[in-house]
Amino acid sequence: MPVTIKLPTVLRPHTGGEKQVEAAGGTVGEVIGDLVDRFPALEDQLFESEKSLRRFVNVYLNDDDIRYVGGLEAGVSDGDRVTILPAVAGG
Repeated sequence: MPVTIKLPTVLRPHTGGEKQVEAAGGTVGEVIGDLVDRFPALEDQLFESEKSLRRFVNVYLNDDDIRYVGGLEAGVSDGDRVTILPAVAGG
């Protein structure tokens, strides 16, 4: 199922400048896995060594934070939108 993944500016250098890409999978985790398979440099940006999302990476399925709709196991449908937003610290 094609799902649109929207990427913030900070991750775009790892995707050749693309601000959104299509990815396939039946769950949010599979879709992000497909993204990382195509753009391996994103793996270190998104995941801890044990394949869990880094705690400062926020992921939304459509408009819902995945932490409240099943996490990486949340199901996706054709046409859904996954947004990845790493938290940015500043001072």
